[in-house]
Amino acid sequence: MNREEAWGRLVALHARIEGELGRVLQRRHGLGLSEYRALDHLSRATGKNNSMRIQELAEALELNQSSVSRLVARLESAGLSERDICEDDRRGIYTMLTETGRKSLDDATPTYQETLKSALQKAEADPGLKEAVRAFKSLR
Repeated sequence: MNREEAWGRLVALHARIEGELGRVLQRRHGLGLSEYRALDHLSRATGKNNSMRIQELAEALELNQSSVSRLVARLESAGLSERDICEDDRRGIYTMLTETGRKSLDDATPTYQETLKSALQKAEADPGLKEAVRAFKSLR
């Protein structure tokens, strides 16, 4: 297999796993995959009250500033996060996890982990993705 084929299979594996994670998180917890990942990043943030600058969250999620601003607005509307102005730099805006957001993340994490495991098992049964799944699993 050449590099282009291997890359194509890796992209296909990624798309399949992301799609399954997104569908299950939405159905069971009302969270999109980006929302789940944002909550996860905020839960690990070392800033005051698990806060991150919106720009830092954008970089962590590999999304542009406007996409993350809309994402943070959705999280705020759902009561999962809240914004705060940076005391040192009034132009900086932070977002932080609320207790409701932490509970939502805690509730959704087992679903995320189970779905990831199941989706990898299903993908491994596909002859075109088997090698990519095994390569991923060997990274542990």
